[in-house]
Amino acid sequence: MTTLRLSFNSTRIKQPITTFNSSTKIQSSQSCRNTTPSRKKLRNSHFPPCFSVSESSVSSTPLQAEPEKPVLDDEADDDPTAELSYLDPETDPDSITEWEVDFCSRPILDIRGKKIWELVVCDNSLSLQYTKYFPNNVINSVTLKNAIVSICDELGVPLPQKIRFFRSQMQTIITRACNELAIKPIPSKRCLSLVLWLEERYETVYTRHPGFQKGSKPLLSLDNPFPMELPENLYGEKWAFVQLPYSVVREEVLSLQTRFTFGASLDLDLLGIEVGEKSLIPGLAVASSRAKPLAAWMNGLEVCSIEADTSKACLVLSVGISTRYIYATYKKTPVTTSEAEAWEAAKKACGGLHFLAIQDDLDSDDCVGFWLLLDFPPPPV
Repeated sequence: MTTLRLSFNSTRIKQPITTFNSSTKIQSSQSCRNTTPSRKKLRNSHFPPCFSVSESSVSSTPLQAEPEKPVLDDEADDDPTAELSYLDPETDPDSITEWEVDFCSRPILDIRGKKIWELVVCDNSLSLQYTKYFPNNVINSVTLKNAIVSICDELGVPLPQKIRFFRSQMQTIITRACNELAIKPIPSKRCLSLVLWLEERYETVYTRHPGFQKGSKPLLSLDNPFPMELPENLYGEKWAFVQLPYSVVREEVLSLQTRFTFGASLDLDLLGIEVGEKSLIPGLAVASSRAKPLAAWMNGLEVCSIEADTSKACLVLSVGISTRYIYATYKKTPVTTSEAEAWEAAKKACGGLHFLAIQDDLDSDDCVGFWLLLDFPPPPV
């Protein structure tokens, strides 16, 4: 029996306590099992620790300088208040053209009893990792703009061409900061590396911080609005629930890099996915006589996920940060409901992994556009 395991591969995360220097019709699915093994605690002692705003800002000045005590690796690794500034030494700085950014409050109080804010920045491969704490009275676009410039200066990387972010409440601040620096802001839930890292930081950093407030709810929650009618230019002519062997899905993802195809992939290694070549991944195939223009339009939407809503007999397409469309409808019968439920169950069994394929014809072996998608919960912060 082939199995699929989905769990965050934390080996790329630097310890956050030091300065971070052809679709086919639905087949009977082979079993996919989703397990969540314990995560490794990682260490990085290449850089000295630095201090955050959450620490005391008042200290006594000794009459005579005391000799500095060496910071042991274990002591550094146990400090949840320090910040990170890291660039993989094997990565070409010029190759990092897109960032993922979160600028939000954390469930941590500073010495004033106010919530601390944090800037978290990475690229999709986690070759760049940066965190910095801020007091809540300096949260504006100027602070963010200056921080972006500081990251580039500190790590020796160019300004990114694009910055993705997933909180609609921060759109104004992030957009203003990006516009000042001629960076394209992209509101998108396809910030998978960032979201998984925030989940990791919640477990290994925030909950261990001396100012952590247990039970504190996120200040900026994620939106999940009622789905709207689909724009006319995004309609396909036919669609079908499908499943493809993982080996075929992987080929389609690789084709995005080797030939001009509309779509988007996911870093399966980062997700920690272990799947047999013959395991079946659920997806949705959409056919259109104008497949290429349709794929081009979809390519600008930051497609996130597709959900089968069996209560309303429709498919819901999630794009951007909080936009949801009624992508397709079907006649509600016991048979169609069963098919939709089976498709959703297949997604769940595969850890939420699924895909969208746009084709000229449902019987074609070629895709004009291919998006690898993932259902995943919002971060706990």
